Order: sequence, then C-alpha cells, then structure tokens
Amino acid sequence: MRNPTHTLVVALLLGTWAAACSSERSPLGDDGAPIGVGDPADSQGGVVLLEDLIGQSVFPPSNWWNLDVTGAPVDPGSADYIDWISGRTPENPDARRRLHPDFGPPPYGIPYVVVSGTQPLRPVTFVLYPDESDPGAPGEPLGYPIPDEAYLLPNYIEGGVAGGGSSGDRHLLVVDRDRWLLFETWATEWNSGLSRWEAGSGAVWNLSTNDRRPEGWTSADAAGLAVLPGLIRYDEIEAEGEIRHALRFTTRATNGYVFPASHQAGNTTGAPPMGTRLRMKASVDISSYPADVQKIFRAMKTYGLILADNGSDMYITGTMDPRWDNDVLNPAFHDLDADDFEVIELGWNPDTSGI
Repeated sequence: MRNPTHTLVVALLLGTWAAACSSERSPLGDDGAPIGVGDPADSQGGVVLLEDLIGQSVFPPSNWWNLDVTGAPVDPGSADYIDWISGRTPENPDARRRLHPDFGPPPYGIPYVVVSGTQPLRPVTFVLYPDESDPGAPGEPLGYPIPDEAYLLPNYIEGGVAGGGSSGDRHLLVVDRDRWLLFETWATEWNSGLSRWEAGSGAVWNLSTNDRRPEGWTSADAAGLAVLPGLIRYDEIEAEGEIRHALRFTTRATNGYVFPASHQAGNTTGAPPMGTRLRMKASVDISSYPADVQKIFRAMKTYGLILADNGSDMYITGTMDPRWDNDVLNPAFHDLDADDFEVIELGWNPDTSGI
C-alpha cells in the first residue's frame, strides 16, 4: 500500500528549489540563462524522486537478483571467507564484523529518479572506463535521461550534493518508466567548466531482460552489476508481502569475480570475489526485531546478499530516503555479524528456464 505522505516527502526533498536556482554553479549561455537547464516545475519528463516501484519486478523473476537461494549449496570455503570478512587472524581469533545499514535519510544511501520516456537525453562523458560504458540505450539516441533537478538540487545523486560534487561514489540511478530502462552512472559530476555531465562509467539496463555486461566489463558498480535491484527500498517495507530480491553489500577488498558479476576490482588473497552470495543462516532467530526489520532480515535468508563493490565489510546498501529511521535500523543491524551468514557456492548459476 502506498504511503499517503509520499507526495509530501518528495515535495520536501524538492523544497530547496528556489535556493538552488540562484546557485552560481549554473553554467550560463550568451543570454545569461543556464545551459540545458529548465524549470523542474515544467519538466517534460514528469520527474519523480523515489517513486514507489511496488508491483513492478526489477528484472524478471529468473534474474540472479530475484532467485530464492534457500536451497543453494554452501561453498566449501564458506568458513574461510567469513573469517576473512570478520578480520580473524591467529593474533585476533575472536574478531567479529557487525552488519551496518549503509542507507538512511539524506545524505546516506543511494537515491533513484523515475522519469517518463519523454525526458530529454543528456550526453555523458565517461572519464575512467569509456570503453566499458554505454553511451545510451541500445537502438536509441545517445545520452542519459538525466533530469535538470539532478544538476540543480541535492539528493538526486548519491552523497546529496547538487551536481554530484567531486568526492564519493556519486551514483546516479534513473528509471525510464515508459521504456522500462535503467540508466546508472558512477562518479557522476556536472563539470561546470566544460558545461557537461561526466562519470567514471555508466551502464544501461533493459529491466525486462536478464542481459549481463560483457565479460570483463564494469558497469556503474565495480562488479559489473546493476545497482538499483540490490537496494533496500522504503516502499518495499511499507508494501504488503516480502522483499523479493537479494541485497547489495560490500567488503573491504575482493579477489577476482564470479557469476553473476562480470568485472573484478582487486586480487587480495583470501578475499571473496565480486559476485559472492551470502545467505543468512536459517538458524538465526529474528523474531525479536521490529516487523519492518524482520522483513529485511527475511530477505537476507531467502534471497541473500550479493557482493557488488569494495567498501566497508558487511555494509548493506539501501535507498537515500527521509522516511528511514536509523535509530531503529542501526541497533538491529549491529546486533548481527558475519558469522550469522554462510557463503553460497561461488558462481552458483542454476537453470532458471522454467521460472
């Protein structure tokens, strides 16, 4: 069920519009007007920040993000990987690594933007991985449907800075609701000197297919995976039923990659590879936690976690959303640690043709 306060929440997030319009960050044309920037109130794209995606499956049910892993085999090296994530050494055999919710109200977490198919496309210059980036959707004009609000307002790009800023991961996620396409960039920044959008890399996903990146290619995530389908979204918490997908998580380093990942970002001995899947052990008692938190933890048991990037160990990613309550999330997540999980067989890739 949709939250009746959702429209109000979006309005509050956009409430800095007047101040942002006067920002000196706006590149000016010969007529003194910002180049390529219109009034969000008149946007052709019908831009909505954090639009609920209830009832819409991000990728088909047979996609790796959406598979039930309760019956998947445990990897023979599971205990060793959990020890590594926990930081255990002969000198520190009792080390533990607690879970952490890497999301919350701004500026924490990753926002996403929903636009219509009429949203104007903006060219993006990829400065780190141009040969592994998509210049636009296949068969479509070049460009990404980046709304003007992402340039003018905070909280449209990860980190909460209007235009992306110059530090942090700065993911920008845009869903074209009409064509059911997902556009994602990383290290996103409006270069005011050159009056252009730049990113480290970018990928476009057809959310109706199970297409992967070419082997060896990155995406907007180090593992070559899509970011959005692995986020814990607030609308999933409010909706009836369960969260029906795996969750994105990070570790401090990685070693190669396995399916469903397509790209590596390190070769640290003992570290798990990109694409590693963890599953919360069935024996872990979650009955004492608040109902909303239980729903998240049940997803960790049923769909697991997928290692998508280098970062902090056991950080679980969700959306940037003012409706999150970190006073509830933090103690619940911190009550669990890596030992409450097991590693599913590396590269597990079941036959999903019947799904």
